[in-house]
Amino acid sequence: MRPILMKGHERPLTFLKYNRDGDILFSCAKDHTPTVWFADNGERLGTYRGHNGAVWTCDVSRDSMRLLTGSADQTAKLWNVQTGTQLYTFNFGSPARSVEFSVGDKLASEESVLVIKGPQGRINRAVWGPLNRTIISAGEDAVIRIWDSETGKLLRESDKESGHKKTITSLTKAADGSHFLTGSLDKSAKLLDTRTLTLIKTYGTERPANAVAMSPLLDHVVLGGGHDASAVTTTDHRAGKFEAKFYDKILKEEIGGVKGHFGPINALAFNPDGKSFSSGGEDGYVRLHHSDPDYFNIKI
Repeated sequence: MRPILMKGHERPLTFLKYNRDGDILFSCAKDHTPTVWFADNGERLGTYRGHNGAVWTCDVSRDSMRLLTGSADQTAKLWNVQTGTQLYTFNFGSPARSVEFSVGDKLASEESVLVIKGPQGRINRAVWGPLNRTIISAGEDAVIRIWDSETGKLLRESDKESGHKKTITSLTKAADGSHFLTGSLDKSAKLLDTRTLTLIKTYGTERPANAVAMSPLLDHVVLGGGHDASAVTTTDHRAGKFEAKFYDKILKEEIGGVKGHFGPINALAFNPDGKSFSSGGEDGYVRLHHSDPDYFNIKI
């Protein structure tokens, strides 16, 4: 896989998101300025200036006209994708760690429609369930929960025995919404059924899984991670430990890895066409990988 190196951030990457057409890629980092790139050649299109803290997350509307970002400055901002103009700022009492447009892109208002409380510790990911009827949350207490999006009632929780043992860092949904993949500091990723939270598969790795992604084309999942900078030794750097690892989704076997980052991988995303993927690291780089023809013929 030939990587394209994209240097547009001064600080570690936190999140990557392709638009639905797969022609542009948005990157968030701890440097306050989300950036948008051409997804084929990695050319920088522009930046979104206005946040006063690390930007943890973003989402783009179905028509690619609006960008939603969540930041440590306790705001979420809505932007015009093409002009970079700020359209609206949502204020919160704590950092915004996860944002997502609902199906239909319509649900966003000045006043909170619903506030869900209960989980202990930080919620790192909250995403819409099928048809916006539920919200799936996960975070520091390692429990995945499904909530009714109208009443805020807790509908179900993941099984403690088979579930994650440490903070859940990431959560990504399958293209059809039927299942999702979570990554955790307990050095594993788990595939769960969206409606029942039944555990389907567990993928083990040797280091914390900071980021996970699922191919929309092949039965592949990718895990990225590494220990945080304070725990990294010089041997980690030399050994190229910071790679994105590919696993067979069904058989759970490791297929291969893509090296290159000089620090833990914090963000991963697949292009919706499944032919390329990007990774964002603690090193401040986004690496864009277009898959070689061989990749589509991997046999286990």
